[in-house]
Amino acid sequence: MKINPKIFKAYDVRGIYPEEFNEKTAYWIGRAFISHTKAEKISVGRDMRESSEKLQEAFIKGVLEQGADVIKMGFVSTPLAYFSSWNLDVDGSVIVTASHNPAEWNGMKFCLKNAVPIGEGSGMEEIRNLTLSRNIPAAKKTGSVLENNEIKSKYLNYIAGFFQTGKQKRKIVIDFANAMGINDKAVYEKFPSDLETSFLYDNFDGTFPNHEANPLKTETLEALQKKVVEVGADLGIAYDGDADRIGFVDEAGVVVPMDYMIALLSKEILKKHPGATILMDLRSSNAVKEAIEKAGGKINRCRVGHSLIKKQMREEGAIFAGELSGHYFFEENSKAELPTLAAVMLINLLNESGKKLSELTSDFKRYFHSGEINLDVENKTEMMHKLKKIYEKGILDELDGIRIDFSDWWFNVRPSNTEPKLRLNLEAKTEKLMEDKKAELLKIIRG
Repeated sequence: MKINPKIFKAYDVRGIYPEEFNEKTAYWIGRAFISHTKAEKISVGRDMRESSEKLQEAFIKGVLEQGADVIKMGFVSTPLAYFSSWNLDVDGSVIVTASHNPAEWNGMKFCLKNAVPIGEGSGMEEIRNLTLSRNIPAAKKTGSVLENNEIKSKYLNYIAGFFQTGKQKRKIVIDFANAMGINDKAVYEKFPSDLETSFLYDNFDGTFPNHEANPLKTETLEALQKKVVEVGADLGIAYDGDADRIGFVDEAGVVVPMDYMIALLSKEILKKHPGATILMDLRSSNAVKEAIEKAGGKINRCRVGHSLIKKQMREEGAIFAGELSGHYFFEENSKAELPTLAAVMLINLLNESGKKLSELTSDFKRYFHSGEINLDVENKTEMMHKLKKIYEKGILDELDGIRIDFSDWWFNVRPSNTEPKLRLNLEAKTEKLMEDKKAELLKIIRG
């Protein structure tokens, strides 16, 4: 059997089941994971996809045969898997999931103890090479399977502990997209006198019958927007497939840009941690940077990708980070994603301020952003070099691709890890300038 090397991505393993990613591959990844990490015990969970249980069992078989023990958690979200890595006596955690990808996909996300990520440059290449070669020395013993159901209730109670009672009852609508965010439903149900909740698509279904579980695509939020307006809710919340990303809709049904949430959450965090370091991905609006600096925080830019951001958080001592795709990383989950905490903090802020969400975000609406544009480019390096030359009068940052800043606009172009594509983001002080510069860049890149 030949294992497809393309399933090993920068941040996780992902492929179409069973053609690209199947039980045989999962088994060998299990053996490779233990062989590389030397873990003696790990926690393992899975999402609601139809292929996930079979893949989980194959992975566990490989782990056991390589001599490590497994705490089998069953049906969990990715944030809960990360939570288990620092709340259980384990050396790491693995979840079988393909996040927001369509139903025919599946994959895995890995971390070491304390949610230390495994990705590009931090172990993924080694696990890939061991899996592909299958040249893994046999273990002298076989591991055991242990069950732990208490971790789920501990996780839910932990998040609920951050909720602050308000002066008025808040109406919220939550779209779970038939996916793993449903596990966190109990958090919102713990406060019936404070929260009036409406739930959309709150039954598990790995075929995603209603819409793709991806709040980054605004078309997936249409049902949520409609329901928020219909019931007069204060807030709409949407989870992605494995519940490590979250999106928000304000009381008027307007989608809140995900980088605005970096600013709002940072301002709350800085009240408790004055002067702390916070990371934002380099595609985020300048309004976010300005808001955090005004609140007394130190803001650094970071690359795109959850494993890269977590690594940088540790290196720079950051206590919070946010990504334009809706990942929010908290010190409270050992620098890993905890989107339900983001939702709880936002509800607390609405209660504390007495303001509407649209009022809280209005100050950030002073720039015009293009959104991310994917462009087919065969020679990505050559094109970025060309752009650097054309825009050499700007301030260059090569943290992730190239970002070039001018006094009234900036753009970032970064290469895809897996496809012949460049991803363009652009922001300007006026809508006309943004549209003009976008057209200018598209003409250059498209030729």
